[in-house]
Amino acid sequence: MISFDFEYYKPTSIIEAVNLFQYLHQKGKKPIYYAGGTEIITRARRNDLSMKAVIDIKAIPECTVFQFQDNKLIIGAVITLTHLSEVNVFPLLSRTSSGAADHTARNKITLGGNISGRIIYREAVLPFLLSNSQVVIAGPKGIKYASIHQVFKKTLQVEAGEFLVQVITDKNYINLPYVVARKTKIQKVEYPLATIAAIKRKEQIRTAFSGVCSFPFRSLEMEKELNDRSVPLRVRIDRAISHLPGPLLSNVEGTAEYRKFVLGNTLEDILEILEGERGC
Repeated sequence: MISFDFEYYKPTSIIEAVNLFQYLHQKGKKPIYYAGGTEIITRARRNDLSMKAVIDIKAIPECTVFQFQDNKLIIGAVITLTHLSEVNVFPLLSRTSSGAADHTARNKITLGGNISGRIIYREAVLPFLLSNSQVVIAGPKGIKYASIHQVFKKTLQVEAGEFLVQVITDKNYINLPYVVARKTKIQKVEYPLATIAAIKRKEQIRTAFSGVCSFPFRSLEMEKELNDRSVPLRVRIDRAISHLPGPLLSNVEGTAEYRKFVLGNTLEDILEILEGERGC
């Protein structure tokens, strides 16, 4: 149960949502944008988040888009992870989304909420890091388009009053050979020890990670080592792991040392599959 009252708004356009945020902010309402709401509700119940107003963006048409246009796949921020996993137009994204949480939670968790959230895993962002996707962000300064690498640096970097509207991916990335490996301690629905998504494009393997460090990431330095076929496979992997962009996680799912062991073995499996061009 949430122990405080708040006002609820459901705008039907981007400009209405942005104007509402500014108005409510000026009134001291501490407004937040709301899509699936799973993380917001959880944090509010724990008294880890307080607000006097929420702005539900699910009625904004641009946020509900899920279609191909001009050789681009456009996905609105309020599309749920369940929908992404069941409508299999981007197999890598479908596979990655299907591993996040259980089915009941995925019915509520949205793409935008997963990418923008504070939970450290945020596995839905991995395919977009691999495919150099663009994001559409709306805010008081208007609508901007940016590479996901410009705005996703450990978390989605947005200014006050901004929200994620869409993610746009070039169609050329949709059917590349890929592997998704999600390793958990015991049960499939647990938080992962490591989730690794990988694709092969122009004989180069790209990798993105969740659950390894305290944030999801893609590392060009790691990819350079992994693609150096002049040295043995395990040497490539060890060198890649030395370029992790942060400390290995150590939590109830597993120690840092155990994560390193799982990470190395999983990378070995992935490279063997993709270098043999058997995506799955």
